[in-house]
Parts: sequence; C-alpha cells; structure tokens
Amino acid sequence: MIVVTGALGFIGSCLVRLLNEANIEVCAVDDFYKDKKDPNLENKDIREWIHRDIFLPWFKVHHNKIDAVFHLGARTDTAEMDSAIFDRLNVGYSKIIWEICSLHDIPLVYASSAATYGLGEHGYQDNHEIVNKLAPLNPYGVSKNEFDKWALQQEKTPPFWAGLKFFNVYGPNEYHKNRMASVIFHTFRQVRATGAMKLFKSHHPDFKDGEQQRDFIYVKDVVKVCHWLMQHKPESGLYNLGTGTARTFYDLAAGTFKAMELDPKISFIDTPEDIRDKYQYYTEADMSKLKQAGYTDHFYTLEEGITDYVQHYLAKHSIW
Repeated sequence: MIVVTGALGFIGSCLVRLLNEANIEVCAVDDFYKDKKDPNLENKDIREWIHRDIFLPWFKVHHNKIDAVFHLGARTDTAEMDSAIFDRLNVGYSKIIWEICSLHDIPLVYASSAATYGLGEHGYQDNHEIVNKLAPLNPYGVSKNEFDKWALQQEKTPPFWAGLKFFNVYGPNEYHKNRMASVIFHTFRQVRATGAMKLFKSHHPDFKDGEQQRDFIYVKDVVKVCHWLMQHKPESGLYNLGTGTARTFYDLAAGTFKAMELDPKISFIDTPEDIRDKYQYYTEADMSKLKQAGYTDHFYTLEEGITDYVQHYLAKHSIW
C-alpha cells in the first residue's frame, strides 16, 4: 500500500487516480473536513483514510503496511505571510515523515517547489550545491527550501528519496484552489462570465504586458513522473519537474480561448500589491537531471495540455 498525503488536493488526487489505474492500493491522508475538496476523491479506490492530525502516530505503528510514501500535503498559499504555519505543516511535519521512512526503509517522494528559486539569481538547475544560496520570495518558498536543505544534511535517509521542485502545474482537480488556481482555470471562468480575460500587467522593464514567462507543466505529466521515480528509483536527490520550456501568460490565455473555440480578447490590470514585489517574471526548469536518470517520456506541450484540460474537464466540470 502506498501513502499519498494531500490526497484530497490538486496533485494528490490526480496521483491517486494514476495509482488506481496501476492497481496499487492507496492510503489517503488529508484534512477530510474540507468539503470543497471532496469531489476530488469521488469514484476513486481508497484502502485507508487517515486524517493528517493522526497520521504520524498511525504511521509509526502501521509502517509495516506501507511500501512507499508520496508526501504532497502542504500549505501552498504563496500569499500567506505567517511563517509559523509553514514551519509546522511544511517543515516539521515533513521531518517526522522522513524520519519514519528512514527508520523503516520506506521510499519517499515529497513535494518541493520552484518557488525555492526566488528570482532565479542562481538559475533553475536542480543542483544540490546552490540550495544554501537560494533566496525564495515568500514564506511558502522559504519553507520548501528549508526542508530541502535539511534533507540534504541527513545521514540517515530513506532507501530512496526525491524532492520534486514543481514548476507551474495546471490541470483537472484544481477547482478548490480559488486564487491559487492556474491562469487557465481563471481564464476559462472569466471568458464564460464576461467573454474576455484580464491578465496582470508587467511591472518589470524587461517584460512587456503578458510576456511574463513560466514553465507550465500539465498535472498528468507530474503524477506520471512521480510514479516513474518510485518505480525506477534512480539516484536520490532533488529533481526539477517542469517541461524545460518557458511560455508566456499571453500564450496560456490565448490557448485557452482557442481550446474554447473563441478568438482571444485579452486586456491587462495591475498586479496586486501584496504579491507585486514577490513575483517571478521568468522560470524555466533545467530538466537534464531527470533525463539523465532515464526518464524519456513525452511531456504534453502547452497547447496539448490546455486542450485536454479545457475540453475534457473544465467544459464538463469533471474530475480526473
């Protein structure tokens, strides 16, 4: 049986779907009082349901039931400024999972983040040598980098472990994320409501409005890589998880209009002041480490991912 923490969430619920399709028994861990997330696990096979507040003592007792852990549960709100929340949920909780996995030789894949790279002053290479130099822009990114630093310092480790630096993930099952949902999700909703989309203006002289660039990766590719890593167990360490190709937010919005069979109608508004000085204008994953580890499968192009997401999920309000 494989544990998925954050199983009710966006990436976690998609991973549960993939594990179901592979006929792997799942132990789902989350805060199961979040009703708005409940649809994400409907029609999925779950062997054990464990609330996150009791999971750690449960895991210590029942570790012999568990073959591997995907630790995807975390506080992910990049606008949250209370560091204590992240220290408890993203760092402290993760350390205990690591220690139990290490003690009982259980493989662990956990969610790090491209937010650890900050403004990209040191590039976007998943090189362990730069981790201590990174300067994330918000407490969420700091918490992810603090755990990465801690993991790299440990002498006692799981038999295999990987910290995945997720770049900009989009796709089905993100309905509950509100402000933190992808621009594709918001474009679809705005176009349905108003016929148009408003993107953030650029407040950086090197980027025109709409030409801010991110590495957008479809969630189906993300969970496929998660499963592959646990199957093949290459060298343990930190791994980037993006496509390796930066695209503009304009491309993202225009692609959503196209998938809806509409002509783009895009305008621009000021970036909210609470995130303006912590905004990443460019990210692009260096994917050479994962490729060298042996991963050769095709990633969805941005256009392929948007089309699948819009036409098969958003338009039908369906869950994967």
